[in-house]
Amino acid sequence: MDLRTALNIVQLIVSIVLIAIVLLQAKGSNIGSVFGGSESGIYRTRRGLEKRLFQFTIMLAVLFLLLSILSSIFGSAPTAVVGPTGP
Repeated sequence: MDLRTALNIVQLIVSIVLIAIVLLQAKGSNIGSVFGGSESGIYRTRRGLEKRLFQFTIMLAVLFLLLSILSSIFGSAPTAVVGPTGP
């Protein structure tokens, strides 16, 4: 397995976990607040497990961003040309 494939697999796993964590955070509130319908959830303080989930979400988002940048750097490397190159 080469580096690009490993980066793509890790990025896929991180994206699935990130989606699950965001859905877990939205589960405790109304479905309307997921789309911005409730204003009461904006100003409350996160504590305990909710705070850890929020911090973990931020860490996963940063990791996903870094993996995306690395994937684009290693994915755009020039490939070797096989076969005749001239007429």
